[in-house]
Amino acid sequence: MAADETETAAPLLGEPLPVELMNTLWADRDGVHDELREPATALRWLNAVEHRLPTAIAVPAQPRGHEATVAADVAHSLRRLRDAVRRLAAEITADDRPAAVSPMREREKAIAVLNSACARSPSWSQLTWPSDNEPRRLMRSRSSPGQAAVSAMAEEAVTFFAGDLRRELRACHAPGCVLYFVRDHPRRQWCSAACGNRARVARHYERHHRDGRPGAPSTS
Repeated sequence: MAADETETAAPLLGEPLPVELMNTLWADRDGVHDELREPATALRWLNAVEHRLPTAIAVPAQPRGHEATVAADVAHSLRRLRDAVRRLAAEITADDRPAAVSPMREREKAIAVLNSACARSPSWSQLTWPSDNEPRRLMRSRSSPGQAAVSAMAEEAVTFFAGDLRRELRACHAPGCVLYFVRDHPRRQWCSAACGNRARVARHYERHHRDGRPGAPSTS
């Protein structure tokens, strides 16, 4: 794999893989960005997280010819899965951030998309045991590697939403942020230290502006 095939602009914060997928919609000073909007950036993101999947990804990061059609299909499937898991994340966290709203508005549709992605690329285990090495478990699928990766990611999402970890899922309410994170400490409020700093600065500015406005009650 070439070095640039693992470069993605989306933040990778070490969260569970379904949360990393949610965070392919991210924001900075220029606004909200969708890392899955184009096949090339979607596949770069997949390549960046492939080591966390049981199924290897073999779709090129710069698609050409027939591969471009395959890549576009994979990006579309991945984008629909992302929109579904963000809708379910909003359900769990009571997320009311306008910029973070998923285009998939119906909860039941999001569940159906997630389940369909799991079923789209059935996989099975295969044991390999070279005479000169240790036995290994490989995952096989009849689908393309990219679609198999999307399906494997959907399986990870089902495990996440059906497990106890979903109770620690949080929406980051720092100014302008649209990310999610799993709270790993009772006092954690933000997806990153940078968002925590922005939130503290915003609170300080709001307090200073409120206390200093004409007609504000004196605190002396």
